[in-house]
Amino acid sequence: MEWQENSGNWVLIPSRPKAIIHFLGGAFVATAPHVTYRWLLEILANQGYAVIATPFVNTLDHVAMAENVLSSFENCLNHLYTSRILSKKSLPIYGIGHSMGCKLHLLIGSLFSIARAGNILISFNNFAASDAIPLVEQISSVVKVEFTPSPKTTNSLIQKRYRIRRNLLIKFNDDNIDQTLGLSNLLKLRFPSMVTLQRLNGNHLTPLGQNLSWSVGQVYTPVDALGQWLKQEIYRDFNQFKREILLWLNPLAPIS
Repeated sequence: MEWQENSGNWVLIPSRPKAIIHFLGGAFVATAPHVTYRWLLEILANQGYAVIATPFVNTLDHVAMAENVLSSFENCLNHLYTSRILSKKSLPIYGIGHSMGCKLHLLIGSLFSIARAGNILISFNNFAASDAIPLVEQISSVVKVEFTPSPKTTNSLIQKRYRIRRNLLIKFNDDNIDQTLGLSNLLKLRFPSMVTLQRLNGNHLTPLGQNLSWSVGQVYTPVDALGQWLKQEIYRDFNQFKREILLWLNPLAPIS
């Protein structure tokens, strides 16, 4: 499998996909998700999921961003079907979002008529512009600057209109910009038995883990042993994160 650009998206398609993943990354790393989230997305593809990762550029208008990434995804999906790269049109679709990607999936699920088997929402945050953008307070003394929709309006939309019933929410213990607990409360009011919250070791950057190889020489030395141990420790959080995602997507599948 190799990454291919398709209709402005980056796609990775296994030979017989069992489902489709629509992936949206965080605000400052979303322009090249096939690079910044490569390890995670390639793991999903190797487990049989067709991955469509939609890049986006962050703006103040989050509704327009959500509409644009949905349109881009649907154009890509239609092209994959018409070109017969994907042949089975009944494949379930799951959304996976990290940070800003969570908010976009939540807006998509609240404002547009879509079919999703479920969403995985990782490290959600819903800050006001004054908290999220450096120096914005200096600007807002002259012109009021805020995201559209505002955090309050976003929560109201989710509470009243979000239609994706099955959700996995992931909160990392060392993530000080995470607002997943508040989101969990909103979603559990709407779908009491369909929302799973997982608290995992890690931080806001854990989903961006990269698979750095350690080359062992012809003779296995104490330095090699130390390198392998460090790699194991560094990736322990990521590997647990990976297992939780794969288990939720398919509880019966063996996970390595």
